[in-house]
Amino acid sequence: MSKKTFPVVENKVAIVTGAAMGMGRATAILFAKAGAKVVVADINEEKGQETVAEIKESGGEAHFVQTNIADTNDIQALVQATVSTYGRLDIAVNNAAITPDNKPVAEFDEAYWDKLMSIDLKGVALCMKYQIQQFLKQGDGGSIINISSVSGFRPQPNNIAYVAAKHGVVGMTKVAALEYGDKQIRVNSVAPGAIDTPMLRGALEEHGLNEAEYALQLSLLGRFGKDREVAEATLWLASDQASYITGTTIHADAGYTSR
Repeated sequence: MSKKTFPVVENKVAIVTGAAMGMGRATAILFAKAGAKVVVADINEEKGQETVAEIKESGGEAHFVQTNIADTNDIQALVQATVSTYGRLDIAVNNAAITPDNKPVAEFDEAYWDKLMSIDLKGVALCMKYQIQQFLKQGDGGSIINISSVSGFRPQPNNIAYVAAKHGVVGMTKVAALEYGDKQIRVNSVAPGAIDTPMLRGALEEHGLNEAEYALQLSLLGRFGKDREVAEATLWLASDQASYITGTTIHADAGYTSR
């Protein structure tokens, strides 16, 4: 497929966290097809290298950096490796997250709360911290897209930690947009709904949910979304075609949050 069919990010350098599988992998692959040099960041080296290999087999350019986004040193090293490899940073997609918790408020697991918050909330904040520092050094702006969730707008039962974290991602996105708009740094988020990923499949199995019935509950279109559909929304926000958009959220949720 020709690159001209995509919003163009030709020769831009992009970090995608959580790019070993699911929406992160789809995003990394799509960005590469659209002309970006992609840094694939994930804690899972084997799967992350598979993403890089798939990009390279299609003629794209990619580099893997093993990263635990709950670790400040890892994130600093990720940004440094990006600049060392490609000379700069233009775009960051903060997608890495872990599986939602599954207990009601009166029974939530404090240890899992801490783990989830360290990745889904603090990890995103730390990523923005060092990404923005690099943008400021370069002095010519940049674009950040944080992946939130419909759970950041409509709470779900039995996952208080995940709902709290995703609400937080939306709030942090707005704060960063307010603080750095005058530096031409755009910060937006995407809120996916029921996207057909390994995480969703695991949740269906764990909770014994019927796929067709669950899809009807979560989508006005009566189906689960595809990871590429989230990737395309993310790519558009990252591109110059969205140059006047910051501090907002695109809901890639088939209308779930509209009712």
